[in-house]
Amino acid sequence: MKIIVFAKQVPDTTEVKVDPIKGTLIRDGVKSIMNPEDKNALEAALQLKESHNATVTVITMGPPAAEAILRESLAMGADEAYLITDSLYAGADTLVTSMILAEAAKLVGYDLILTGRQAIDGDTAQVGIEIAEHLGIPVVAYATDISISGDSVVVKREIDNRVEVISTKLPCAITCSKDMNTPRYMNLYDLFGCYSKEIKILNNSVLNFDKTKVGLVGSPTKVRRTFTKGPKGEGKVFQGDVEESVEKVMNVFAEVLNIH
Repeated sequence: MKIIVFAKQVPDTTEVKVDPIKGTLIRDGVKSIMNPEDKNALEAALQLKESHNATVTVITMGPPAAEAILRESLAMGADEAYLITDSLYAGADTLVTSMILAEAAKLVGYDLILTGRQAIDGDTAQVGIEIAEHLGIPVVAYATDISISGDSVVVKREIDNRVEVISTKLPCAITCSKDMNTPRYMNLYDLFGCYSKEIKILNNSVLNFDKTKVGLVGSPTKVRRTFTKGPKGEGKVFQGDVEESVEKVMNVFAEVLNIH
């Protein structure tokens, strides 16, 4: 079984500045890490590798500096790593990003694709699902447990205070939540050894996209304006029994909405 894990390098902070013209994150001077839930996806892949004799390939898209999270993935136990990097891809939205990642998956080959539920820098939870759509394979989101027998996959997920158990077939994609596992630590031997392994590069000369269909220029969604969320207004507390309190609240609504 061949498993692909898609991982993303993200800023290790919530205090990220945004380019007011492009609407993209300004990453200069901000420490970067592997997206936390992508690390949960990697841990799930490594556990499946140990129990099902699988191979684990980690793929990321980003600038050359994103190689760091691929080295970390190799040190954790991944078998190979690919860096998708090209200036043409900069500023891609989730749709274009997922299109590029799906093309890389076709090139590398896969039985199972794992991603994190969402990235902490965008919080869209879209890319993993969109990858599956581009590939035409089933997807299960928000997974907390995965079990595989033959080509059958059983996924447990928690949504709205309930647990769902979903069965599907390989090939498929699964997005993993932080509650799935605790990612392992790298040991010193593997940490040093990961620097002797090859990081394979995929750019547009390999993936061969029309340059007008990728990056910021090819993205159908764009950030038009970025602003700081304003402070909440002062709250009001109404005293009295339920009927009196409801009447007071409705009077406030009527006043605000100019309803008589």
